[in-house]
Amino acid sequence: MSDGRRVRVTGAASGIGAQDVACADGPVAFHHSQAWQALARHPALDWGRTLFAPNGERLSRTARIAALCRTLADEVETTLRQGQFPLVIGGDHSVAVGTWSGVARGIGQPLGLLWIDAHLDSHTPESSYSGAVHGMPLACLLGQGDRRLLGIGLPGAQVSAGHCVVLGARSYEPEEIDFLCRQGVRIIDGEEIARRGFAACLDEAVGIVASAPAGFGVSLDLDAIDPRFAPGVGSPEPDGLPAADVRTAWRWLAGLPGLRALEIVEYNPDRDRHGMTAQLIADLIGETVAG
Repeated sequence: MSDGRRVRVTGAASGIGAQDVACADGPVAFHHSQAWQALARHPALDWGRTLFAPNGERLSRTARIAALCRTLADEVETTLRQGQFPLVIGGDHSVAVGTWSGVARGIGQPLGLLWIDAHLDSHTPESSYSGAVHGMPLACLLGQGDRRLLGIGLPGAQVSAGHCVVLGARSYEPEEIDFLCRQGVRIIDGEEIARRGFAACLDEAVGIVASAPAGFGVSLDLDAIDPRFAPGVGSPEPDGLPAADVRTAWRWLAGLPGLRALEIVEYNPDRDRHGMTAQLIADLIGETVAG
């Protein structure tokens, strides 16, 4: 971190929002991995708590996700108020509702957000083809969706649409494009990255999100990365971003003064090979404390 703050890692262990629930095991598996153990003694790092959704016997899936997101939002806000830097490890991407609601509450207004993902995650319950909540969190953060997932941090939107960019998307439905375009969110998809180059697209994206008055965050779904380099993800899509490009971007982002929090989600240890994806997560955390 450019400002020397201690990085506090919070695990958000939920797979409830996904079709493949094994992402729930991601935070605990990573916390116990050799990749994390090699980092754990770093003086700027602290693994705080790993949070779990409540038991599902009397609650619906969405109610359980909402309960976890409220707890996560409180944890992230507390981390900020204690002068530490929040880094959340998920869990399926529905946990982002908690992460960024907590940041928005902590800074007192909607923030800019760079959403690096193979998907747009901008369905509402009415438009979703699958009903999976991990396909809805960005819409929720923009103020649209199931009411139980709205207003967890601030009333209304948690993210400023004019300071939000989705980078790297390559699998999505037209309803999501329509929604984000109406909101004014910039979408830089895989085809545009191939045409213009990753560096130029990243530079534009950072210019948009970092101009948010109260700062910005970065949410990385590991499926944005080509599965050759990150096989351990919940919803792999071919032809993603090179891991080296993501690491370089992460190093730059971690050093920017307006950065408020980071999030890495959708780690699925059942699909990892030889710890490749766990090591990539550790490398990104290493870039965070070096930035």
